[in-house]
Amino acid sequence: MTDASSPSRQKLWLAALKPPMYSVAIMPIIVGTAAAYGELGIFDPVTFALFLLSAVLILVWENLSNDVFDSETGIDINKPHSLVNLTQKKSLIFAIGNGCLGLGIAGIFAIALRQQDPTVLLLILLCCGLGYTYQGPPFRLGYQGLGEILCFISFGPLAVGAAYYSQAQTWSMGSQIAGAVIGLTTSLVLFCSHFHQVEDDMIAGKRSPIVRLGTRQGAMLLPVVCLVSLGLIMVGIGLDYFPIWTLLSLVSIPTAVRLSQHVWRYHDQPERVSNAKFFAIGFHFWSGLLLGLGLVLPTGV
Repeated sequence: MTDASSPSRQKLWLAALKPPMYSVAIMPIIVGTAAAYGELGIFDPVTFALFLLSAVLILVWENLSNDVFDSETGIDINKPHSLVNLTQKKSLIFAIGNGCLGLGIAGIFAIALRQQDPTVLLLILLCCGLGYTYQGPPFRLGYQGLGEILCFISFGPLAVGAAYYSQAQTWSMGSQIAGAVIGLTTSLVLFCSHFHQVEDDMIAGKRSPIVRLGTRQGAMLLPVVCLVSLGLIMVGIGLDYFPIWTLLSLVSIPTAVRLSQHVWRYHDQPERVSNAKFFAIGFHFWSGLLLGLGLVLPTGV
C-alpha cells in the first residue's frame, strides 16, 4: 500500500483539491466588482471580501458534491484523484460539501442583510440551483452535454452581474458583456476537462460535447471560442461600454495560443491532454484579471 505521505499520494490529493480551479470562483467577483468601480466609482471592501470567500466556499461544495454524484454513476471509477475514491468516505465528503454551501450562502445572506436587498441572494441561489442540476439527481444535465451552457450562465452573466449588483445595487450592460466574457472562458475550462475521459464518459452514458463532437473537432473549436471571448471585449469597447484600457486583455493571447496548440497536438492522447484544463485556467485567469484591471484603470487606480 502506498504510504499516505508518499509523493504520489500527495499528488493525488493536490489533483483532487484542484487549487488552480478556484480561479473560476474568484474571477467573476473580481470582474463584477471592477466594473462597478470603473463605471460608478463604488467599492465596498467588506462586501467584496464576503462575496469572494462565499464564492470559494460555494465552489468547494460544487466540486465535492460532483465527486459524490459521479461516484454514484461509476464515471469516476478510473479517477484515482476523486475525493470519494481517495477517502472511501462518500457521506463525509457530501457533508463537508453541504457545510461549505451553507457557509457560502450565509455569507451572501449577510451581504443581502447589510444592503436590505435580497437580489444578490436570489441570484446566487439561482447559480447554486443551476450548479446542482449539472450533476445532481434526477437532473444530471451535464450527462446530456449541457454542462458548458449551465457553466456559462452561472459563472458568467449571473455571477458577474451579482458581484456588480452587490456593489452598485443596479445593473449595467457593460457588466453583462464582461459576464459573457468570463462565462465563455469558464466554460472553456469545463470543455477542456472532457478530452481525456471520452471512453469513461461513453461507458457511463455521458454525452459530453467532446463525446458528441469527437476530440479532433473539439480541438478545432478551442481557438474559435478564445477569439470570440476576446472579440466580445472589442465589442464592449466599440459600443463604449468598456474603456480602451480593456485592450490589456489581448496580452493573454499567448495563453490562448498555448492552450489551442497543446490540445490540437494531443487531443487524441488522453494521458498527454489530461492537463488541458489547466492551460484553459491560465487563459481564463489572465484574460479575466487583465479585463478587470482595464475596467478600473481609467479611475486612476
